Amino acid sequence: MVNPFAGEVAITLNGEVRVAKLTLGALAELEAAIGAPSLVELAERFESGAFSGRDVLALVVAGLRGGGWQGTAADLLTADVAGGPVGAARVAGELLARAFASPEA
Repeated sequence: MVNPFAGEVAITLNGEVRVAKLTLGALAELEAAIGAPSLVELAERFESGAFSGRDVLALVVAGLRGGGWQGTAADLLTADVAGGPVGAARVAGELLARAFASPEA
């Protein structure tokens, strides 16, 4: 079970529910992976719907690693993500929203 107040999001990979969370280390890894000048730019791309598959993959990998997963982006290339690409994009957007939401939200 995930705790949304702790920034956690559930994602199902190959039929197994996993916890994803953008920790500080995961955010640093994400910045390096996407090569964007800032995470604010990435959030703006999601808000405007101008995100790429690479953005989604990087966010999901970072979130999973923040949740304790030891895999890599290459491992997700053949994984069955519940909801397919749309499900993965939903998880990526939720990860960003929860990572930067104020505690009162």
